[in-house]
Amino acid sequence: ATVKDVAPQPFVKALAAHLKNKWAEGKLEIPQWVDIVKTATHKELSPYDEDWYFVRAASIARKVYLRGGSGVGAFQKVYGSRARRGTKGNRFHKAAKGVIRTILQQLQELQLIEVRDANGRSITRQGQHELDSIAGQLRAQ
Repeated sequence: ATVKDVAPQPFVKALAAHLKNKWAEGKLEIPQWVDIVKTATHKELSPYDEDWYFVRAASIARKVYLRGGSGVGAFQKVYGSRARRGTKGNRFHKAAKGVIRTILQQLQELQLIEVRDANGRSITRQGQHELDSIAGQLRAQ
């Protein structure tokens, strides 16, 4: 089973739990600013979920697996949303690139993804194996 064979939401939850275990083992280091940072300029508060960082990292890893060659700018658009501007009309705003860049760098340290020349990032052989094994476990359940 591959990542494409499994529903996205259960897969992201399972991969987030896997990344949290790596953090507990000391292989993944989360930044100190995770509890106070906003995910976009148009957001008022930081996320309520304590594990939002692992969920976002899992989601980004899944998206790199499915569509290699994506970079920080592409993920800014993917995770962006509408900004409510009061009496003025809503407008689209991009997500914070510092959060996305940090997650991509940490996924590189875990050797799940790698930088392609100038074409963004792609999944490594080890990363594909890890993500497929998690998808296989979900498929078996």
